Amino acid sequence: MVSNSAFPQIGKPLDLVKIKAYQSFDKIVSGTEFKIAAKINIDPQWHINSNKPYEDFLIPSVLSIDTSSGFRLFKIVYPKPEDRKLAFSDKPLSVYEKEIYAGALVMSPSSLKPGTYKLPVVFDYQSCNDKTCLPPNSVSDTLTIEIVDRQSAVKEVNQDIFENIDLTYTSAVPAVIKSNSDDNSISSRLEKSGLVLSLIFVFIGGLALNLTPCVYPLIPITIGYFGGQSEGKTSRLVMMGVLFVVGLAITYSVIGVVTALSGSIFGALLQNTYVILFIALIFLVLSLSMFGVYEFKLPDALVNKAGGAKSGLFGAFFMGLTMGIVAAPCIGPFVLGLVTYVAAKGDPWFGFILFFDLAVGLGVPYLLLAIFSGKIKKLPRAGEWMEAVKHIFGFLLIGMAIYFVNPILPKIIQGFPLPIFMIIAALYLILFDKLANKIKGFRIFKIVFSLVLIIVAVYALVPSNKKSISWQHYNSGIASASLSGSKGMIIDFYADWCIPCKELDANTFSDERVITIANNFVTVKADMTKSLSPDVEALRNKYNIVGVPTVLIIDSKGNEIQRLTGFVNADEFVKLLESVD
Repeated sequence: MVSNSAFPQIGKPLDLVKIKAYQSFDKIVSGTEFKIAAKINIDPQWHINSNKPYEDFLIPSVLSIDTSSGFRLFKIVYPKPEDRKLAFSDKPLSVYEKEIYAGALVMSPSSLKPGTYKLPVVFDYQSCNDKTCLPPNSVSDTLTIEIVDRQSAVKEVNQDIFENIDLTYTSAVPAVIKSNSDDNSISSRLEKSGLVLSLIFVFIGGLALNLTPCVYPLIPITIGYFGGQSEGKTSRLVMMGVLFVVGLAITYSVIGVVTALSGSIFGALLQNTYVILFIALIFLVLSLSMFGVYEFKLPDALVNKAGGAKSGLFGAFFMGLTMGIVAAPCIGPFVLGLVTYVAAKGDPWFGFILFFDLAVGLGVPYLLLAIFSGKIKKLPRAGEWMEAVKHIFGFLLIGMAIYFVNPILPKIIQGFPLPIFMIIAALYLILFDKLANKIKGFRIFKIVFSLVLIIVAVYALVPSNKKSISWQHYNSGIASASLSGSKGMIIDFYADWCIPCKELDANTFSDERVITIANNFVTVKADMTKSLSPDVEALRNKYNIVGVPTVLIIDSKGNEIQRLTGFVNADEFVKLLESVD
């Protein structure tokens, strides 16, 4: 039994711990992150338990906020505790003493209208001295949060306080004030670089995107298309390449700006059934030209009105417009930073310039390939050889059409159409397509290419025994029950068209270490494939999902500890999960 002498005298307030709360910005833009900090002073004669005490019977210290206005607390950072040997414990205890700082990131809801809001910051703790521990208690301080629109000037404040806390932003921060932080995100780099260096950085990023699995297959298709349209005139090839890049740039600029200003998921166009079918139809129509069914040529009347543009020029431009959408499933992680940055700026013209620059970087290799492809016609036996190559490109275009249609097919058959088509195409190339077989090198290439197609297709058709995390489909009931339970939660926001999402499933979520530690969490998958539907739109707004993949890691108290966008390997994911209470 604890002696009353260990407690403060009756009638005196229990002011052993005092708290002062701080915010990182003088004003907050709705839908963005900001930091909060708590400066905590502890009576010199007492200490409080750390956030992870060694003994189960001791109450941990916890920083929290009032979420009634929609503010969400995540990525909480506590100070490093000290070990103290006390009279009532055989083992050292993990404690905080004197003056400490705790901090966290807070997401302001995008639905908040400009105005002033109260945000109580609460610190729960248990005080102990060398003889005894007091009952759990709490102290609080209230921040006054001024919500403003994106055009308002926002300044960093209280930086001397936040220097004591190792805390960095994730993404959704107003760019005008993020430049003073030590965050290394794309938004931060762009803000620090200035316009010219930003354009160079984005251009290089566009070049690098050509190595993604959605874009790289288009390179041989482009060679085939421009090679087939060549008339031996370099000037014409340059014009076709320029029109292709302009079409690509226009598509990306429009999609990027609309996405940024609306907050929609990048690649949302790919979630509309009619758009998907339209894109697939374009690929099929283009493939027919590769098999000689028709020549890509506009009606003469329209050609005359267009200033005499010859066959292929409009085709190059139209192909660029269409191909701009093809890369969307792969480039989300890079473009997500750009989307956030442009959205924070709130300037459509600025967004247009950045995304146009991105698309030019993405399209420059095609311009060079367009010029180079014309030279192929001048090689010996070029006519028959190029016709045979065009057949291969025609099959590739049909395969791309099937790839795009796949997400809208019934899930039970989604894994079959593309591999089966690959086998059929390979057998046709080996057994029936005799063009250019007299050229030994090409014949060997065609056979090897066909065999590779068959091997990949068979591998895709073989049922996978690979283990994975035991996911549940998201519903509000599961989420609510989990947040009020004793387990943490992992929510994986994915889409069927998202290549990095599939990489996470194949390489990270299938790792034995990840599966083992994930058993300590409630694991939920949220399907964002059809984000134009009201249910998915509501889900996106609720969790502020800007792009996929997004993985939320939530602790047992319902606090969002980490938000991941893009692919992370198993080693990184294990470390993140191990750090969660």
